[in-house]
Amino acid sequence: MLVNKAVFYIDKLKQKVDWKLLAFLLLFLNVKIGIKIPVIILFTLLQFNFKFGFSFKNSRLPLFYPLVIAIAVINWFIGKNYTQLNYNIMLSAGIGFWILCILAIHQVKLAVEQNQPAVIHQTILFFFIINALFSAGNLAAIFLETHAINPYTYQGQLQKYFLNTGDYIRGVTFDTSTTNAMLNAFGVIYFLTRKNAPMLFVCMATLLFTGSNFINIVIVLVFLMLFVFKTDRYQKSLIVVCLVFLGVFMAKISPQNNQYTTNAISILLHKDPSPPTPPVWANVPVEARPDSVLSFDEHRQKQAIIFRDSVYKAAHPKRTEIIKPQDKPYETEGGRIAIKGPDINSAPYQSSTQTPPEQKQLVQFIDAHKAALPVAGQEIVVPRLDRPGKLIGFLQTTNFLHHHINKLITGAGMGNFSSKLAFRATGLGFAGGYPHKFTYIGHDFMVNHLDLYLNYFSKRAGFHSLTNSPFSVYDQLLAEYGIIGLLVFAVYYLGFFARHYKALTYGLPLLLLMLAAFFIEYWFEQLSVIVFFELLLLLNIKETKSPKLLAHEL
Repeated sequence: MLVNKAVFYIDKLKQKVDWKLLAFLLLFLNVKIGIKIPVIILFTLLQFNFKFGFSFKNSRLPLFYPLVIAIAVINWFIGKNYTQLNYNIMLSAGIGFWILCILAIHQVKLAVEQNQPAVIHQTILFFFIINALFSAGNLAAIFLETHAINPYTYQGQLQKYFLNTGDYIRGVTFDTSTTNAMLNAFGVIYFLTRKNAPMLFVCMATLLFTGSNFINIVIVLVFLMLFVFKTDRYQKSLIVVCLVFLGVFMAKISPQNNQYTTNAISILLHKDPSPPTPPVWANVPVEARPDSVLSFDEHRQKQAIIFRDSVYKAAHPKRTEIIKPQDKPYETEGGRIAIKGPDINSAPYQSSTQTPPEQKQLVQFIDAHKAALPVAGQEIVVPRLDRPGKLIGFLQTTNFLHHHINKLITGAGMGNFSSKLAFRATGLGFAGGYPHKFTYIGHDFMVNHLDLYLNYFSKRAGFHSLTNSPFSVYDQLLAEYGIIGLLVFAVYYLGFFARHYKALTYGLPLLLLMLAAFFIEYWFEQLSVIVFFELLLLLNIKETKSPKLLAHEL
């Protein structure tokens, strides 16, 4: 009897979830390109269908993908780069990434076409449950390693975690925490719109644990928009609860993020977050300053302090102190019972002064190419605090195109200025491995974005942030594909989804979220967040076009 019931429920569950799509998402979204390629080949063979349906009118898939490949090939001929073997290999790799994008959206489109919306919704639900479990596992591993109640305030192990704890919450993709944050931000909007409170809170909690300040700010702005325009009373109450979650996290769990976020916002507003530089001797006690820098009154004050201290030391000879165990209670001089905690000013509770291996590689590269790096190649360069590196990157791009009008229309060419491919082809391990004998670094990339990146990320960890990284889809399209690239993106990618704006429910705020996220990463080349974004948008378009199917949702 129990066996029959189990079989019955298993068969019923099989009908509610597209297990093939779920397996595709779990495997293809993995960070390793060595996993992505075999997975897409396998699923393409399982569904041997190459009817992509590209057309200028009512295209089945975004026409942006083949057009951006065409622009890259045109640039290849115009720039006469076909004479360089290493560039040809890099170009082939870049075109391969765009082809992977086409095959990936084709797979999710097939899944949406072949299933009722209810089945896809259940599949998405299962994906977020699995991702939350993996993220909870990441956090549990940190608890076991640190034995700290709150690793977000734990400063031991040379501050390995502390402010960086969220970087280790990577979820099921094993990618960066920013990728996990973006996926959960999708989940927050998706489950809010569908009024699934438990999963909304799960995704919101996971998002907060990743510690992504940029995504937190963007999701708050989306919340405010939804609160005013597109939510009922129940959804508004859910938004309020999520904002309370955020407030508690920032105030109690990770309070250091308050200052970090404030500084990041100050930098974006072109304000230097660092306090005014005091005079050289301002923080030095009067008695420790040389006589040559003292005024008449300060000189008399110094003599009085020295005399007072000498009299006090003569009357109070130093007694031998008994060091009590740190983990046991002791009695203070005033009679109060206390427990001495660890000295957070000691070495184990401060950031490591050792240069990490990946940073040593950057320093070695800088030393070997000083003459070609106008900023990072200088002996002593302190990155500007009043202007984020990302803004400097955009200014580099506009300045480059201003002085190279011939490249304004179609850009500098794939991998020649601003892309994950350009960074990968350096062979420095920025975005995965690359064959060293085929490494390629274009001159325009070297003296602009690579120089900018090295200047920030070869310094101490405080400069390693999204605001200082030149990574951006908008920058990539403008620099490497020109004005035509940006127009093709706006018309044939964003327009492909935005033309359904009147019918979209969760799709519209997701589109706004993605527009903001395009500022912080080369998402198309990452082959993860974009795939899930496209799945959600294609699903929303289908269910709003055929509302009768919604009656069968569970």
